[in-house]
Amino acid sequence: MAKVYVGPAGWSYEDWEGIVYPRAKGRGFHPLAYLAGFINIVEVNSTFYRPAPPAMVRSWLKRLEGHPDVLLSLKLYQAFTHPREGFSRKEIDDVRTAADLVLLQGRLAALLVQFPWSFRNTAENAAYLGKLLQVFAGYPLAVEVRHASWDRPEFYGMLRSEKAAFCNIDQPVFDASIKPSAVSTTPDFAYVRLHGRNYQNWFREGAGRDARYDYLYAHDELDDWVRRIQELGTKSGKVYVITNNHYRGQAMANALQIRNMITGQKVDVPELMLEKYPVLRDIARAIRAGQRDLFDQAPSGGADDEEGEPL
Repeated sequence: MAKVYVGPAGWSYEDWEGIVYPRAKGRGFHPLAYLAGFINIVEVNSTFYRPAPPAMVRSWLKRLEGHPDVLLSLKLYQAFTHPREGFSRKEIDDVRTAADLVLLQGRLAALLVQFPWSFRNTAENAAYLGKLLQVFAGYPLAVEVRHASWDRPEFYGMLRSEKAAFCNIDQPVFDASIKPSAVSTTPDFAYVRLHGRNYQNWFREGAGRDARYDYLYAHDELDDWVRRIQELGTKSGKVYVITNNHYRGQAMANALQIRNMITGQKVDVPELMLEKYPVLRDIARAIRAGQRDLFDQAPSGGADDEEGEPL
């Protein structure tokens, strides 16, 4: 079985405060370093909005020094995947500089090339994708498309020839949405992204980011994906699994569940998450010295139910 890495997309969410992150933070607290104590991969969201300056990348790597097994996946800057015109040589170089810094530290899982649902399989778009893969050749590339028109042998063949991984995704499935899969196009690694299944808000005009990604996977839904992940592990040496249903820490809850389901071992769980998501108590590792006994003192009751195009 391949080594499986599971973790969330991003770490900078105000709604994670008091759910994933402790209410009282010690001096020098940083969310990336904190998450690294519980998961082994994080997908960096901020690089989608702008290429990361070298100083910022070095700061991320510094935060991970005590966690040698944790990898980063960088989302490609949106100028290359959404407007798809007008980007500059400098922007290419900026992306490469950031990726090189992570790669040299042995922490680069992939450079994620994420296209929107509106990016359909046409001759023009296929040609553009081929050129883009050439621009960033030499990096571990994962390609995410969301429209069902890409579900064609010639598309997967192109990815294989370019040594790029197909990104298997979970999303609300409409008539023209690409469906859940276990497709591997490179023996090096496979890639999975779980976006949730919020049908009501996925394409609703005016729905914000939080509304679209507000979804907690049930155990049986995760079961289906664990089987796909295990299948991918027979085809590729590594499998990267990213949970993007981030609202109120749901991505972390499901990531921890997936890790437990794949390994069969109990996992460390942020203490506050056991209050928000009691289902995690059953998979929590024995308490480390100095922590309260979560199984004797954990609060009773159910989970707290309070409270354009998706990216």
